[in-house]
Amino acid sequence: MLSRLLSHDLPRSRPLAVLLALLVLGLAFAPFLFPGVKALNVAAKVLIFIALVVSFDLLLGYTGIVSFAHTMFFGIGAYGIAISATALGPTWWALIVGALGALLLSLLLSLLIGLFSLRVRAIFFAMITLAVASAFLTLASQLSDITGGEDGLTFRLPELLSPGFALMEDDFQGPFGPVALNGRFITYYLLFVCVTAMFLVMLRIVNSPFGRVLQAIRENDFRAEALGYRTVVYRTLSNVIAASFATLAGCLLALWLRYNGPDTSLSFEIMLDILLIVVIGGMGTLYGAIIGSVVFLVAQSYLQDLLRWAGALTEGVPLLPALLTPDRWLLWLGLLFVLSVYHFPTGVVGKLRERASLKGTKEGA
Repeated sequence: MLSRLLSHDLPRSRPLAVLLALLVLGLAFAPFLFPGVKALNVAAKVLIFIALVVSFDLLLGYTGIVSFAHTMFFGIGAYGIAISATALGPTWWALIVGALGALLLSLLLSLLIGLFSLRVRAIFFAMITLAVASAFLTLASQLSDITGGEDGLTFRLPELLSPGFALMEDDFQGPFGPVALNGRFITYYLLFVCVTAMFLVMLRIVNSPFGRVLQAIRENDFRAEALGYRTVVYRTLSNVIAASFATLAGCLLALWLRYNGPDTSLSFEIMLDILLIVVIGGMGTLYGAIIGSVVFLVAQSYLQDLLRWAGALTEGVPLLPALLTPDRWLLWLGLLFVLSVYHFPTGVVGKLRERASLKGTKEGA
């Protein structure tokens, strides 16, 4: 049953399976295990980035396409919800209209980018997508009447998803403290269900005959073309599917934040974060999106607190307090990334699968 649910794409490593199970259970019960506001925000952001990174991995890891326009589709989804909710009010109809409008726009743009750009070489396609994404960011910043400009848009959600809505008058007493069963609690589990469904659908896509063709194109597009597959068509479809999933991830971001602006969903820093997460988790695995998102976002969110604590412990020791100040968290984050790439060149998932494969070979011999 589980194998069919995962499209027969199992972790193929016992340590990896245990790690993934712990992370998924941690995200599933995050409101009860980590009842603080900051912890819940980090867990929600992890869920959103899992959906976003999975969609990008379809392009980079499975099709071999390097696109810098992925955050543009992410931003389209977030702006779709924000603009619709601002114009139509806090109704479910507004959310549906915003999501469908964003998906339609992403479909048209990704189709145009695919048809007109995927015929060129990889580096030129990457530069074209970067130019398109930069133009869209500028457009979103300048159309202040529609997008709110640099200030962005703050909007309200239906009452069921608003923080003021309460399922119970009193907080639920969890094992690690009281848990508020309010609209934020419901919104988090809405995110969890949507991301789980998106992940399982993407697993089905990459393990279908269509996904096998994408991997063949990644390995040798000339051979795939010679076998009769129209590589431009498959690459365009891959681009459209990835854009649609990124748009849905942007919709989820807007639902959680109840705000959207250029720096929130269209920033180039988000694109860099996606690339780092894919490399840390492992390209072409999908499971790497879960591990990479957790590792990167937890480090990004709590590294400053950890450095503050370490700096207080080493007070009086020469040089160490200066190196362990919270202001230097980017330095340490970069160091952690370099170490992870050095020790896990194929990503965490790739490394664990390699070890399992070597162990199985030795046992077979």
